[in-house]
Amino acid sequence: MSGTRDTNGNEPDDPEGDDDFDPGEYNTLIELERLESLEEEMQELGVASLDDIRRRIEDLNAQLDEERKG
Repeated sequence: MSGTRDTNGNEPDDPEGDDDFDPGEYNTLIELERLESLEEEMQELGVASLDDIRRRIEDLNAQLDEERKG
C-alpha cells in the first residue's frame, strides 16, 4: 500500500473503489433483491400468482367481516 488515496479515500488500485459505480446496475440489483424477496414471501404464503393474492385478500376481508358481525 502506497498510502496514496483518491478523493474518496480509496487506494488507487482498490477494487472496492467507487470508480466503477453504475447507477443502472445498482437499480437492477435493487429490483432483483425486491423480486427475490417477493418470491420468498409468496412461497411462505402459499400463493403463486397475483390472482391468488387477490383471492386471499378477498377471503380474509370476508372472514374479518363475519367475525365483526358475529
